[in-house]
Amino acid sequence: MKIRFGYVANALGLWDASPSKTLTFARYSALPRNERMEKLKSVAAQNLHHTKRILYYNIAHEIELYRFSSSLVPLATHPEVMWDFITPFKNEWAELGQLVKKFNLRPSFHPNQFTLFTSPREEVTINAVKDMEYHFKMLEAMDVLDRGIINIHIGGAYGDKNMALRRFHQNIKRLPQEIKHHMTLENDDKTFNVEETVTTCEKERIPMILDYHHHMANKGEVELSLYLQRIFNTWNASNAVPKVHISSPKTEQAYRSHADFVSLEFVLPFLKMAKGLNQDFDIMIEAKQKNLAMHNLIEEIASIRGVKRISGSAVEW
Repeated sequence: MKIRFGYVANALGLWDASPSKTLTFARYSALPRNERMEKLKSVAAQNLHHTKRILYYNIAHEIELYRFSSSLVPLATHPEVMWDFITPFKNEWAELGQLVKKFNLRPSFHPNQFTLFTSPREEVTINAVKDMEYHFKMLEAMDVLDRGIINIHIGGAYGDKNMALRRFHQNIKRLPQEIKHHMTLENDDKTFNVEETVTTCEKERIPMILDYHHHMANKGEVELSLYLQRIFNTWNASNAVPKVHISSPKTEQAYRSHADFVSLEFVLPFLKMAKGLNQDFDIMIEAKQKNLAMHNLIEEIASIRGVKRISGSAVEW
């Protein structure tokens, strides 16, 4: 069983390398009209440059999984802005994609919690489609659609889970098929559990990302061992290695919040369960300390008897 590890957005330790610098609409509106576009381009250029630095960091450390920041482009989906963020940076997008392809990286995006398809409000669904299109355009601009994924949650229950799920299946039809082909769904920590999410994924033929921390916060009567193979099987049609999200609780009182690092004790039961299936899979670390938490966890896992470290960010067990 081979496990590769990755992390989210920021490489801590790199100086001034945030790929998520922002420009609020209020600040944008306060600028003279002839300065607005230059400011948008300036912030986007910084984010793209910092992303390139982070990719080089990943390459140096043999980290093949990386979640790009969803905030790469300021005001990309704001209805009063909606600017062309591809053409001015055609070379920069291409350069990022070339690095991804040359070093066989696995890129992903994770739009925010407002990108959902269960809302009874029409405008929420319209905005969800726009946000998915924005993320799709970035993958397309990098020419990495063959390996990139866009992961979201099913959404809120709005007081009636069954009705919300019916709306999801109806509203997801609004998403262009070429974009849906690159989406994944994950279980969440409050509403839709592992069983409900995998059933939805099977019905829509969408791969499921298991979030182990979310499962532990919202497992109810669900025994994960009875569903793990089904979850991994949702990836079969895409010919991609299954992906899992890992983090651990900040405290017992703040159980749903992510800790700075990942507790091996917390995740070890899952790793042992997965080992029983002898299935290769990838792990995205969602701890607050990002790449530092990833490096720390790999060191700890590699010290387990029977585990062999095979690269900077992968082990065999």
